[in-house]
Amino acid sequence: MALDPNDIDSRYWIGGIKQAMGDIDAAEAAYAIATQIRPLVRRQAIKSPPDFRLLALYAPFNGNIPIQYLFKDTTYDIDTLAFFGPDEPDCSSLGDIDVIFNLISDADQAEAILPPAGRLAEKLGKPVLNAPSKILRTTRDAVADLLRGIPACRVPRILRLGAGADVSVAALEALLPFRFPVLARPAGTHGGDDFEKIENLDELARFLAGRPRDDCYVIEYIHYASRDGHFRKYRFIFIGEEMLPYHLAIGNDWKVHHVSTDMANQPWMQREEAAFLANPATVFNAAHYQALRVVLERFGLDYLGVDCGLDPDGHLVVFEVNASMLVHDDNAEFPYKDPFVRVIKNAFDAMLRDRAGRSQPTRLSDGPSP
Repeated sequence: MALDPNDIDSRYWIGGIKQAMGDIDAAEAAYAIATQIRPLVRRQAIKSPPDFRLLALYAPFNGNIPIQYLFKDTTYDIDTLAFFGPDEPDCSSLGDIDVIFNLISDADQAEAILPPAGRLAEKLGKPVLNAPSKILRTTRDAVADLLRGIPACRVPRILRLGAGADVSVAALEALLPFRFPVLARPAGTHGGDDFEKIENLDELARFLAGRPRDDCYVIEYIHYASRDGHFRKYRFIFIGEEMLPYHLAIGNDWKVHHVSTDMANQPWMQREEAAFLANPATVFNAAHYQALRVVLERFGLDYLGVDCGLDPDGHLVVFEVNASMLVHDDNAEFPYKDPFVRVIKNAFDAMLRDRAGRSQPTRLSDGPSP
């Protein structure tokens, strides 16, 4: 920046680095200057001419689809337009685009940004994938309401408490619609951070009182340990009409995330995950698949992740449904995953190509490479 203050790419990089370091004020300042000079971040295709041009809508501080892998080595140009607040950004330099993909994916974090993003997308008059209006329906409490009544499917009930709500023991006792244990977490959080299993009203009151500025979710706990005592969490990625397996995480505790398990040191777990990826129908029966199909239909999103498991009675248990789920190719310890990750990437590119009006006669996502 000292050599060239108008180096916009560097300003965006500094914004990203400062944000990752937690210095939000410095990140916002870097982004603000960058967007004033050039609102669009342009990434060129790996070929010339490109197949098409995509506009990606992005909110740097409000939760987005992780795209490091999905947007890797694309045959199409990508223009990224950043939203920093409820005002529509300047898109006068946009030029011709073929399709819009909304990356803003966290309905809790981006509640104020999704409506203007939707208005801008509608104004541009191009095909829109993961329309912002549909993302607004993916808060955890909205998911629980939207998925009620699906046969062979259990969805945990959820109580949402607004910031500043009365979280005394007496108030919680009157409000809580399900038994202990329960799970609790602040709204807008993902992964295992600040996510706890709570055994009684006193513990719950202390957890919530410690987060007075946050909306919080209190979630019905559904026991889903398998007969061998391990907990299994499966992830599917929905792309268009396709339902693609992404991973199986096996752990010894209810809070299961692939990265925190011991799967890298357990060959039997790796074999089980590989078998699931190769043939999910060995785990999920026709009723489970029908339930997952209903999940897809009720949300109507073009790109969507579902984390789920099976309870001891064989019912599908849906833990989470949103577009924020990570797909990556950093699988050095699990090389058997690579073909199935490529299937997801190919299906994603094919979907964009089709919606941009550049579809090809051959499908790229019918199965993993030999």
